[in-house]
Formats: sequence, structure tokens, C-alpha cells
Amino acid sequence: MPDPLKPDPVAVRDRLIVALDMASPDEAERLIERLGDSVSFYKIGYRLGYAGGLALAERLVAGGAKVFLDLKLHDIGNTVEEGVQSLARLGAHLLTVHAYPQTMRAAVRGRDAVAGSALRLLAVTVLTSYDDADAREAGYALPVSDLVAVRTLAAREIGIDGIVCAATEAAQVRDLVGPDRLIVTPGIRPAGSDTGDQKRVVTPAAAIRAGVDHIVVGRPITAASDPRDVAQRIVAEMADAL
Repeated sequence: MPDPLKPDPVAVRDRLIVALDMASPDEAERLIERLGDSVSFYKIGYRLGYAGGLALAERLVAGGAKVFLDLKLHDIGNTVEEGVQSLARLGAHLLTVHAYPQTMRAAVRGRDAVAGSALRLLAVTVLTSYDDADAREAGYALPVSDLVAVRTLAAREIGIDGIVCAATEAAQVRDLVGPDRLIVTPGIRPAGSDTGDQKRVVTPAAAIRAGVDHIVVGRPITAASDPRDVAQRIVAEMADAL
């Protein structure tokens, strides 16, 4: 009999998003088969998206999985609005846009134009590969934490559904957006993992304790000899943190 004091493992599993940062749908589908029912939520970004990943997204949704399209839209308003409409019709669950006010307003218009869509918009505040030095080099006067706050407040006011930020900023973002908006964090590395090109990283448990709704994990799972086992251990670590 399930322990009523412990989190539902299926619900916890839905909080893990595996990044399918691969060269082809065939390669991604081989990984998905190996993961089996240990994962229910997948991220498709530039690399796979531009190589047939949008058709894969439709197949995943049709099969009952959830899809996060990490396409980071940023363009003139009309282009963003129409692009969001097209992506909403795919049945995706999450979509990223850059947290510039004009872009976010256009994305909200596109989302709202598709009746019955389950799509939720996420604003990318500052990439997790950026630190304060990178922000200065890009021409921003504010440190990363302040830039995250400014963009988070703008996203909240415009009606964006959630925020993408590093888990190191999650508690700050939660204070700004309240309990009803999503926080999604990349740059998650299980204890002992290589951080790669990420600079603001935390463990799955630390992210959950910071108030994160979904964590995005790529290479620690996709490059593992047994990706299913790694995914299951990450889910168990998140459950223990709740």
C-alpha cells in the first residue's frame, strides 16, 4: 500500500525534463526507448528541432508524453506571435521565449489565439552559462542576479506562465513571481557530475528545495551508460527533497 506521507513517484517523475540535445530524431528515439517509463517529459532544442525534432514532438505528444520546446524565440512581434501560434498547435506543453518585453507580449498574444492549447510560455532570463563577467562583456551594467530580477518582474506583469533561470536564483525568482507560476531550471548536475559549460549549477535535490517546479537534465542522463538508471536515481533524489 502506498505511503500517504511520501510523494507520488509518477508526479515527481513529471518534474524531470530530459534534454534531447541530439543530432537526429532516430538518435533521440533510441534514447527514449532506453529510458522507457522512467521519463515522461522531454526537451527539444535547436539542434534536434532543426533536424526534424518538431515532427518528433508531435509523435511524443500523440504517445502521451510531454514536450518542452526550448526554442528561445526572439524577433519582431508579428513573427513571434505567429510562430507561437504554430507551435501551440503542435500540442507542446512548454515553450521558451527570451525575456524582452516586446517579445513576451507578442508570445502571449500568440498563445491566447489558439483555443484549447495547453501551451505554457517560459521566459528565459539569463542563460545558465553566463556569469557576471559574461553579462558585462555582453554590455549589461547589472550583475546577473539583478538582471534576472528585472526580467522576471517584466515577465510576471506581461502574463508569462513561468521563468527559466538557474536554480541558484530560484528562491529569489519565487519571491518575485509567487506560487502560481512555473520555475524551470537547466544547469542541473547530480552530485559528482561534470559541470561541462554550465557555470551556475546545483543538484536535483537542491533545486527542488529552492522551489523549482521542473529540472532539465541533459548530458548526465543522455551520455550515461545506463540512462534509465540515472533518471530513476534523479527522480528518487527529488522525491527525497520534497
